[in-house]
Amino acid sequence: MSDVLTTTPLIDSDSHVTEPADLWSTHLPAKWRDQAPKPVWSDRFNEPRWRVGDDELNGIGEFAQAGWPEFPPSHPRSYEEADPASFDPKARLERLDEYGVYAQVLYPNVLGFSARSFMKLEPEFSFACVSAYNDFLSEFADTDPNRLIPIMTLPFWDVEASIAEMNRAADNGHRGVLLAAHYDKVGLPNLWDARWEPLLKAIEERGLSVNFHIGFNELTPDIISHLLESPGDEHTRTAVPVIMGNVRVIVDLVCTGLCHRFPKLNFVSVESGASWLPYVMESLDWNWKGHGAHLVRPEMEVPSFYIKRQIYGSFWFERESLSRTIGMMADNIMFETDFPHGVSLSPGPVSPADRNPRAMAEEALRGQPDDIIEKVFWNNAARLYNIEKPA
Repeated sequence: MSDVLTTTPLIDSDSHVTEPADLWSTHLPAKWRDQAPKPVWSDRFNEPRWRVGDDELNGIGEFAQAGWPEFPPSHPRSYEEADPASFDPKARLERLDEYGVYAQVLYPNVLGFSARSFMKLEPEFSFACVSAYNDFLSEFADTDPNRLIPIMTLPFWDVEASIAEMNRAADNGHRGVLLAAHYDKVGLPNLWDARWEPLLKAIEERGLSVNFHIGFNELTPDIISHLLESPGDEHTRTAVPVIMGNVRVIVDLVCTGLCHRFPKLNFVSVESGASWLPYVMESLDWNWKGHGAHLVRPEMEVPSFYIKRQIYGSFWFERESLSRTIGMMADNIMFETDFPHGVSLSPGPVSPADRNPRAMAEEALRGQPDDIIEKVFWNNAARLYNIEKPA
């Protein structure tokens, strides 16, 4: 039997860095440090919680539940209670070794899920906060640039500022761009609008991918407060529709012709699974032909053509559905852990993950051909994020 399953390096295409308390106070220019986003004690929740402008957001350990002994929304209330690998890069590399993972793609928490709170700041200050975060993540990744892969955020409320920050962050080692799936939720046109053309063209020219992480821009102070007081069934009812919400943006990118206009631009649906991709392709092709879209847009191929060419997904818990999908979509699927979130592949007392991520990835692909294993474990993510294979 081939040893490809156990020897191919494994890339985790979705993880998060828990923001340290001094992130903005140490990375912002001196004139803004007094206003910097920072944790402030909350009597209501009996813990320090991030404050951005007038908004009280999540607790400092709310997204660092790896190994935590209680179910969400219970979470560490201090950095001392959290897994240090959630915020310390050296500890992160040790955890990757323990988990059998070679490299890990890094996403934000505060700036990602609550970006609209940064939008409300004075423009120059909000731009500085985004740049400060990207600088922090570059420093985090510099601990081992081939294993820690930063994904930049942008001041998307200003296209020219976004282009400038995209180029600056790319020069500093960032390997992809985080954008929102649904900008209409914050009063902006969605990505297929002409507003975004200059930014998308600049991203394509830099050879970077556009990444849609679920929940980006979704959390307001009211939603955060509600989830902290909700039982597990309520969280499930909230989580699964959010996970599947990325289907809409993929459909829109394909059917509006955006993928056709930007043929070299790759799009990644992050933390939304992968087994839905074949169904969406079949459904789109059927409806494209059945509604006469091929006559309205004769210059375009059928939707499945663009999904196969430019759309990527990632799995972490899927098993039966993945086994039926993987052979059809091996060029478009990657592995992820979602470390250190509560439903990640981080083993712990209450986690559904009963083994380390490497063991669970191997279980999911056991029996698959060697070329499929190599694509899903390594090739697809390495190509998207320009990761060099270890010797």
